[in-house]
Amino acid sequence: MFHRSQVMNLSTTYAPDNATGSIRITDRIRAALRCPACQHGLRDVPPGLECTNVDCSNVYPLVDGIPILIDENKSVFSKEDFVQRQATFFASRSSLRKRIDNLLPRLGMNIAARQNYPIFLDAVMSASSHPTVLILGGSILGEGLAKIVGDERVEFVETDVSLGVRTQIVCDAHSLPFESNAFDGVVVQAVLEHVVDPYRCVSEIHRVLRQGGVVYAETPFMQQVHGGAFDFTRFSHSGHRRLFRDFREIASGACCGPGMALAYSLQYFFMSFVESRPARTLVTLACRLSLFWLKFFDYYLARTPGGLDGASGVFFLGESQSAPLLDRQLVLGYRGSNQR
Repeated sequence: MFHRSQVMNLSTTYAPDNATGSIRITDRIRAALRCPACQHGLRDVPPGLECTNVDCSNVYPLVDGIPILIDENKSVFSKEDFVQRQATFFASRSSLRKRIDNLLPRLGMNIAARQNYPIFLDAVMSASSHPTVLILGGSILGEGLAKIVGDERVEFVETDVSLGVRTQIVCDAHSLPFESNAFDGVVVQAVLEHVVDPYRCVSEIHRVLRQGGVVYAETPFMQQVHGGAFDFTRFSHSGHRRLFRDFREIASGACCGPGMALAYSLQYFFMSFVESRPARTLVTLACRLSLFWLKFFDYYLARTPGGLDGASGVFFLGESQSAPLLDRQLVLGYRGSNQR
């Protein structure tokens, strides 16, 4: 159970340690909050928030002013994990480790996000002068998201299953704590590989988006395990398209190409020979210094049919619709190199 001394009232402003300002939930978003277990409204109670449905009556704590809206029947996490500040998915690193990491060349490179996010923003703005955008996995900024997240015309709601520096609401995508048709856009970047039921999560995304609302997703295809116990699924380009079959495609393709896939495959090959943490760190260091150049092939390869088949990750940008994509249409839409 959680205790009053560990939670705060929702009106409390949440200010991350490294923020110049503060992050809080606006009245507009507060009105859209729903019980993740039954979709009824929520009322303020001394421990946090309570479901107004007498047959449910779930109580949700607040930690540092952040509502913990977890349906424990549909999540691998519990409310107590956050009250007790247990490590969930995202673990923070020391400032020294961050500085060292930033000095080293990276094996990965996202070639699509910086170009795609302005397109996403234009699509969202075309239907509303003051849109709301839900970010799933928003405890830290995803690649390229900084290009739009500061736009004052848009209200961004940053959620995650961890108490990161940007988290406004803790929730699980399997049961989103928002009313239907609440958002004009949803961003789900490098998240769906970490959920146990991605189809359920995309169904929830479709539910909270208004008709014609826009989703932007990036999900790995040819990548090794990078989330430990919380790493479950991969999608080819066609598989990713079927995942978003209730959306009309605006654009899709590879966001990370086969050069990146090869670099990480070699790193994980060499790491397979060692087990201790120091040895794995040395292997990672050596690979980052010697293999980083492979990613630069992706500027060309990721845009080829063969590069799509061998991509490290894929993206989808689409608009919510009522009629789903038929599987025979999906097959006809294959764009890879293995044509018969």
